[in-house]
Amino acid sequence: MNETPHWSDIRHWMRPGTLQLQGLPPLSLYIHLPWCLKKCPYCDFNSHEWSATSAPGQALPEQPYLDALRADLEAALPLIWGRPIHSVFIGGGTPSLFSPEAIDRLLGDVRALTRLDADAEITLEANPGTFEKDRFKAFRQAGVTRLSIGVQSFHDAHLKALGRVHDRAQALAAVDEAAGAFETFNLDIMYALPGQTLSQCETDIRTALGFNPPHISIYHLTIEPNTVFAKFPPVVPEDDDAYAMLDRITELTTAEGLDRYEVSAYARRGHRCRHNQNYWQFGDYLGIGAGAHSKLSFAHRVVRQVRAREPRLYMDKAMAGDAVVGVEEVARRDLPFEYMLNALRLREGFSLTDFSARTGLPLSAIDGALREGLAKGWLAQDGVWVAPTTRGFDFLSDLQSLFLPG
Repeated sequence: MNETPHWSDIRHWMRPGTLQLQGLPPLSLYIHLPWCLKKCPYCDFNSHEWSATSAPGQALPEQPYLDALRADLEAALPLIWGRPIHSVFIGGGTPSLFSPEAIDRLLGDVRALTRLDADAEITLEANPGTFEKDRFKAFRQAGVTRLSIGVQSFHDAHLKALGRVHDRAQALAAVDEAAGAFETFNLDIMYALPGQTLSQCETDIRTALGFNPPHISIYHLTIEPNTVFAKFPPVVPEDDDAYAMLDRITELTTAEGLDRYEVSAYARRGHRCRHNQNYWQFGDYLGIGAGAHSKLSFAHRVVRQVRAREPRLYMDKAMAGDAVVGVEEVARRDLPFEYMLNALRLREGFSLTDFSARTGLPLSAIDGALREGLAKGWLAQDGVWVAPTTRGFDFLSDLQSLFLPG
C-alpha cells in the first residue's frame, strides 16, 4: 500500500490528470501575521489578540515567527520552483504591529528564496491604532511599496461601535503620514455601520477623498458567522438606506476620478491593486503563515492548501517542515464556479480564452450558465469578452450561482 505523499511532493502534483492547462497563471505570495491588539466584533479573519495569548509586557515573538515563515517558504519551494512572484501581500491580524526591522528581514528572506520581480507590488496592512510617527516611512525603507490602512470610519462613535482601537484623530494622522511616505496606498472604509446615516457616510467618504487617495476599498458591513456581531447583532441601516449609501459613494468617487473596477475597489489610473487583481483573475497564490490559504496550478490540476491556524501550533509545525494541515485538488466540476466567484467581481469581466487557460476546461463547461446570464440581462458579451452588466453587479451572488455545479 502506497503512503500518502507529502504535500510538497511535486511529482505527485505533476502526474497526468483530466485537466489540460495551457500555461501557469501569474503567482503571488500572501504572508499572514496573525496578531492584533484587539479582535474586532465583525472580524472573521484568523486574528489573535496578543494580550490574550501572552504574559503582561511580553513582546511579540517576531524572530521565532519569522523563522517559521522562512521554514514554511523553504518547504513550499518545490511547488513554485522557477516561477516569478509578481506581488506580495502581508496581511493579518495587524502586520504593522511588527517592527520595520522585522518586515525588512521578512522581505529579505523572500528575496533570497524566491524569484521576486524587481518591480513587485509589496503591500502591508496597517492600522491607525498602531501608528507611530515615522513608522510608515520605515516600512517604506524596508521594501514595502504599498500601504493598506484599515481606517473603516472617521467618526468616533462608529469606530467605537466597530471595536476599533483608534479614534478619528489617529486615523487622520495615519492617512496623512501614509500619503507622505508612499506613492500608492489604500484606505479601507466601511459603510452601513451601526447607527450610521447617509449624511455621516458621505462625510466619511469626503474625508477620505480629501487625502487624494490612489485607491479606496469600500465594504458594506456584513455580519459574519462566528463573530461577536453574529452573537450580539447591532442595529444597522435598512437595505434601502445601504443602497442609497452605495449610490452616493459611487457618485463621490467617480467625481474624484476613481474608477470602480471591482465590486468593492475604487482606483485612479495605474493604481489598481495588482495582488488582488491576481486573485480575481484566478491567478495562483502561495500563502504562508498561520491559517494562510494557497491556490496553485499544475499542468493537469489545481490544488488548494491551508496552514495550521493557531499561531504557536503553526510555528511548531512550520519549523518541522509540515505547516500544511489541509490539501485538496479542486474538482473539475467545481472549477467554473470557483473561477466565476472571482472573475465576475471585476467590472471589466473576463475573456473566454482566459477561462480556458486558467481552468483547463472547454467553453462547453460554462455554455448553459453563460446563455442564462445573458438572457437575464446580468451579463454582456462582446466577442470573447464577457462582463457583468450594472444589473448583474447588483445581483452578483445570483449571477455567480448560475455557475454552481448542477
